[in-house]
Amino acid sequence: MEHLHTNWSAMTLNDWQGVIYTLLALAAMVYIYVWVFRPKNKAMFDAQRDTALRDDDEHNNLGDK
Repeated sequence: MEHLHTNWSAMTLNDWQGVIYTLLALAAMVYIYVWVFRPKNKAMFDAQRDTALRDDDEHNNLGDK
């Protein structure tokens, strides 16, 4: 277990920035996963499912070009 020990007092500013960015990225990924996989948002994402395959002159389901 000694190899899992962290010396918090020896961490530099760059180390702390890395920890903070990693935690922010984790929180953002969890938020996006929850947002995408909510059943309430299924219709919105299904409407945009074939966006890459549409022709340029075809309207999408939102009425935009």
